[in-house]
Amino acid sequence: QLQVAESGGTLVQPGGSLRLSCATSGFNLEHWSIGWFRQAPGKEREGVSCFSSVDNYTYYADSVKGRFTISSDNARKTVYLQMNSLKPEDTAIYYCATGLPGSPPFGASCRRPSEFSNWGQGTQVTVSS
Repeated sequence: QLQVAESGGTLVQPGGSLRLSCATSGFNLEHWSIGWFRQAPGKEREGVSCFSSVDNYTYYADSVKGRFTISSDNARKTVYLQMNSLKPEDTAIYYCATGLPGSPPFGASCRRPSEFSNWGQGTQVTVSS
């Protein structure tokens, strides 16, 4: 059974750092794209960062470039999102999901969350003083 589970979300002050984890089961991470998405109240779900090891395709939303880093530990079957210099506008529920591997258009596009599946329950990140 293919499953993902997010963890690591919490309350953090502006300028702080946080690392989110996405534990997977039933997957070989080398055969899938993995994406981090977020959804703030009243807003649509948006792609934050995605990665596919098939061709080292990596995507970051403009709003997080230079601050967030996606990485994976294939042995632990876990994908991480390191978030630095956090801002109040980063407040959202963060989800991970899987998609077809490779760079778009052949693989899933981080700009289109509908192309991803096997969504987790999400983890809440709140950036506030």
